[in-house]
Amino acid sequence: MKRSIARRDFLVGMAAAGSVLAGADHALHGARLAAAPWKTRLHKALIGNPSEALLEEWKEAGFEGYEQTNRGATPQQAAAARKVAEKHGMRIHSVMFGWANFNQPAAVEKDLAAVETALRAAQAYGAETVLTVPCRIGGMPMPDPWAFDIRFDEKTGHVRQVAAGDNSRYAKYIEAHNQACDTSRAAVRRLIPAAEKTGIIIALENVWNNLWVLPDVARNFVASFDSPWVRAYFDIGNHVRYAPPQQWIHTLGPLVKKCHVKDFKLNPDGHGGNWAHIREGSIDWLAVRQALEDIGYNGWLSIEDDSLPPKEHGRRLELIVEGK
Repeated sequence: MKRSIARRDFLVGMAAAGSVLAGADHALHGARLAAAPWKTRLHKALIGNPSEALLEEWKEAGFEGYEQTNRGATPQQAAAARKVAEKHGMRIHSVMFGWANFNQPAAVEKDLAAVETALRAAQAYGAETVLTVPCRIGGMPMPDPWAFDIRFDEKTGHVRQVAAGDNSRYAKYIEAHNQACDTSRAAVRRLIPAAEKTGIIIALENVWNNLWVLPDVARNFVASFDSPWVRAYFDIGNHVRYAPPQQWIHTLGPLVKKCHVKDFKLNPDGHGGNWAHIREGSIDWLAVRQALEDIGYNGWLSIEDDSLPPKEHGRRLELIVEGK
């Protein structure tokens, strides 16, 4: 049985320093960068289903590729889109399938077939991964993000405790969490042969789905497949309210196959917050860059935010890539 400690104190301090982090010089970290260049290479990407004109704009803004949102494309449609992307010197590196409902018996077969379609499309796109969120749970009492203190069985992934003290009020949440863990694992295992056949990795992501909310629990779930065809798609902004992103990255380690980039600004007390443009929230981007270096991540960073012009997004992402 393993325990994930609560992060209340860290989050409070992190939130209080959020505005400082966004504009700080990070002189000490800069000295590290000046002393030795990064060994890992990060590729800049956006997300969407762009026209040729938009592709050209993205290319001019310094992006090397994008994540395709048309998850239901036929292989023929995907092959045509690949030709257009390559014409503009761009790479379609992933397909965003998104939400599945592997914890709902009536939806499993339909969603399994849909993910298999996305895997075949990804192959034709020339992509590496299909982003998949196994399922979601909710509608019952559960701890606040800053109050999670999880104990779980490493063999089954079943949680025994989700907060300090009496957990009786969270009994339905614990039951739903464990059921979702079992059914999602069974469904994803059924997809592994299709992933191997197409050569496409199933990249599992958490998107505020109330599951696997702390780093070691998430790592246990992804690692439980013991397959090179199942990895983690880590969203840097999604996890700030639970634990600092650099901690997630270090914990997931080589299981991280792809990364989404967005920011989140915590409230002063560390309890909740709101989305923010990248480099305007509570994330210590230099610490994130160092964590990616530490785990040897050579891969894509895809911005999941369409509220700034591509050139500005490109400029901000380049600063992250450079470690500034």
